[in-house]
Amino acid sequence: MARFRVLILMAFLAACALHLVLDLLPKLERSAARPSGEPGCSCAQPAAEAAAPGWAQARGHPGGELAAAASAAGDAGWPNKQTLRALQDFSSDPSSNLTSHSLEKLPPAAEPAEGAPPGQDPSAPRPPDRARRPLPRDPGPRGPVLPPGLSGDGSLLTRLFQHPLYQVPIPPLTEGDVLFNVNSGIRFDPKAATAENPDWPHEGLEDEFLPTGEAAVDSYPNWLKFHIGINRYELYSRHNPAVEALLRDLGTREITSVAMKSGGTQLKLIMTFQNYGQALFKPMKQTREQETPPDFFYFSDYERHNAEIAAFHLDRILDFRRVPPVAGRLVNMTKEIRDVTRDKKLWRTFFISPANNICFYGECSYYCSTEHALCGKPDQIEGSLAAFLPDLSLAKRKTWRNPWRRSYHKRKKAEWEVDPDYCEEVKQTPPYDSSRRILDIMDMTIFDFLMGNMDRHHYETFEKFGNDTFIIHLDNGRGFGKHSHDELSILVPLQQCCRIRRSTYLRLQLLAQEEHRLSLLMAESLRADRVAPVLFQPHLEALDRRLRIVLRAVGVCLEKDGPHSVVEDDLGPERRAAAGR
Repeated sequence: MARFRVLILMAFLAACALHLVLDLLPKLERSAARPSGEPGCSCAQPAAEAAAPGWAQARGHPGGELAAAASAAGDAGWPNKQTLRALQDFSSDPSSNLTSHSLEKLPPAAEPAEGAPPGQDPSAPRPPDRARRPLPRDPGPRGPVLPPGLSGDGSLLTRLFQHPLYQVPIPPLTEGDVLFNVNSGIRFDPKAATAENPDWPHEGLEDEFLPTGEAAVDSYPNWLKFHIGINRYELYSRHNPAVEALLRDLGTREITSVAMKSGGTQLKLIMTFQNYGQALFKPMKQTREQETPPDFFYFSDYERHNAEIAAFHLDRILDFRRVPPVAGRLVNMTKEIRDVTRDKKLWRTFFISPANNICFYGECSYYCSTEHALCGKPDQIEGSLAAFLPDLSLAKRKTWRNPWRRSYHKRKKAEWEVDPDYCEEVKQTPPYDSSRRILDIMDMTIFDFLMGNMDRHHYETFEKFGNDTFIIHLDNGRGFGKHSHDELSILVPLQQCCRIRRSTYLRLQLLAQEEHRLSLLMAESLRADRVAPVLFQPHLEALDRRLRIVLRAVGVCLEKDGPHSVVEDDLGPERRAAAGR
């Protein structure tokens, strides 16, 4: 019996020794593979040395210069996970310029929840030096160019985008007119980000992002192509194929991490994808048929996910191109939210309802309680995913108070609601004393009126471009709430100022024609979304009705002040010729 016990003990010790050898062997191999003199543990390096080299070099970029994305020696490097995630941010809160690094709620030393990706080692291998070349610029359309995803198939959208008004080129771009001046010789390599972290989900990335034979810039993920296409005049070009590809990514990419977005009145989630892209998720709270109750104040209304989707498509049809790409998606609350989040506050709010549906409510100022929980069927929930803009550390944005901001009070009125000459005061105040910004406000006013959005309290611009740039149309979730009511107070800026761009006026007239009817164009554009139908039919019909109201308001201004005072000629002789006018 004693001999049998000794044999059992020896077998146990041999098994333990075998496990130790198997565990240590890969680490010994990695240590042997390191160049001589390189430390075996990157965590022992100083923070400055451990900062990963980046993917790009910016010149003349205010307050950001891509310092987090370029090495101190100026050598081109491969992006790691932290660098790539730092390239993005999405925010519509006035405080968003203070910080954009609240993506994860847990402190770095906290234990991740089960199923969450492990921490990322900031060190990454560096490639040989490459010659720095400016990013090849899009030469612009040559003849009629359609947005990606459309072909000459006779559809209404195809005919609209072939119209000369949708072929007017933007001014030639200089180095100061692009958000990023990047080194296009660097190839996006996810292997560099995952070499030290084999457990990070990266299945299939090599096949998709490391094809052979194409230019290095073509290897960038679609969210990065979207970022480097931003310029002084537009968030994306009419003929940028990365936008349509990014919409597909938003609807299909594997979600690897989820966290609650800080701030805001209602629950929003930050979702990180397999290709390191990120998006803001707004879950479905109302059905398509539900209207905002008549007794609700605008500031306590629900934020609708389908309004975010429809706003992107409307903005593109109006040819503003100032809304970041947004797509709808059905999300599995168990596998794609609960099991991948490291946010313990979010994880603790999950529960199973009496109807055996998975529910959660998170943390926010309004509607985050068991009574307002978001429940799946049984664990599927619909929502919108809005692509992030570049991180504020790389591309600072300035937040502006909307001059026609509402009082956000149950009894008080704002100054513009009681002073009919309010616009004259605004036009004497920078930056509204120049034509560009006040005309952008008029564009935004028309955009909001068509949607019925009363919640435009602030707006943002890219700081690099100063005051001579477009307004970013962020946070459109309170649009499309009432199809049976047209909120005429939204149009007050247009009625008080009586100013409009010629290009905007001509496109509105075009969209009022039967062959280019706005409601039919929106219906066709929205059919491509994964959660179609996005809008209830009465909301589409309301678009046509509100468009006629806008044109009547411009007509009143023309009769009162004349076309030279009302219509700002932003086309010029050459661009008017391109527009066929």
